[in-house]
Amino acid sequence: MKTDQPLLESFVLGDITLKNRVVMAPMTRSRADNPGNVPTDIHVKYYTQRAGAGLIITEGSQVSKRAVGYIHTAGIHTEEQIEGWKKVVDAVHAEDGKIFIQLWHVGRMSHPDFHNGEKPLAPSAVNPNAQAYTQDGFKDTVAPKEMTLAEIEETQQEFVDAAKNALEAGFDGVEIHSSNGYLFHQFFNSKANLRSDNYGGSIENRVRFFFETLDKVKEVVPENKIGVRLNPSLNDVFGIEATEDTIPTFDHIIERLNNYDLAYLHLSEPFTDVSDIDFLETEIAKRYRPIYKGNLMINGGFTQDKGNEVIKEGNADLVAFGKLYISNPDLAERFALNAPIAKWDDDTFYTQGAKGYTDYPTYAEQTQEA
Repeated sequence: MKTDQPLLESFVLGDITLKNRVVMAPMTRSRADNPGNVPTDIHVKYYTQRAGAGLIITEGSQVSKRAVGYIHTAGIHTEEQIEGWKKVVDAVHAEDGKIFIQLWHVGRMSHPDFHNGEKPLAPSAVNPNAQAYTQDGFKDTVAPKEMTLAEIEETQQEFVDAAKNALEAGFDGVEIHSSNGYLFHQFFNSKANLRSDNYGGSIENRVRFFFETLDKVKEVVPENKIGVRLNPSLNDVFGIEATEDTIPTFDHIIERLNNYDLAYLHLSEPFTDVSDIDFLETEIAKRYRPIYKGNLMINGGFTQDKGNEVIKEGNADLVAFGKLYISNPDLAERFALNAPIAKWDDDTFYTQGAKGYTDYPTYAEQTQEA
């Protein structure tokens, strides 16, 4: 076993200790295929199989019915959903795992089919010109409804209620999904947010909704149990078109986050090649490690070697792995053994049932079969 790897060192995160720095990234998997979007036994098995991670961050879990934008995603706004997640959490804890839930509102990245024909909510009535995955397949998005001040306040309360529900379910913490073109990210972006009130215009105004929500959530969840996810150089994905004020906006957000005692800041390296866009940042961890003073988590195409390197260089404290955790439920254990990494099946990412979800073998099972 090669255990002298930075990825395999323990790490203190708030009031919990992670057994390693290998994080299972949040990934939409669309397995809550029941009328109440409730986590079921298949979710219990899936997350428990991956409890060897230092930290699991669940798939995005919608904070209300209005927050949904994909079929079969598990929510955290009903008693049945809380009970379903509680079974997941208890099983992960029984395997000495730690688990946060990602709180999610997709905003305009949705479709009227999810909302009884009504338009999804967003900062402004700007169509992202993307597609939503509905019960009837992919459909083009529509121009959303610009949120009223009352709807902004109601949505903030939905995040607060969801955070309370997460604690009731026993989660070790919550991650606020402020990334990947979803609701908070839409407020940050000056092409998605055309408001002329206190929530639009200047950088300070466009980040107001996020910081107000964070301040309300920390009234019910200790700050050191709250993570925040951001994707500063996202461009031409999830309806977001970056602008010259994009990086200054994220610089402002991340600098301000130093005023909080968060569990971590979760950043993504660019999803697409932005090397020819001079106003975007190609190396996110390197840019923001000197700016952010708290625990920094990075993700985006990392391998075992690159994960060890980014920690060793001091540019991150934790590394989140997405697709590798789909096909390698024992990813941290494979790293310790320097074992081969199994390939994933793209065709089963968002299908239903066990295939491509809970049927990937561990390395030990693979070698036994051989």
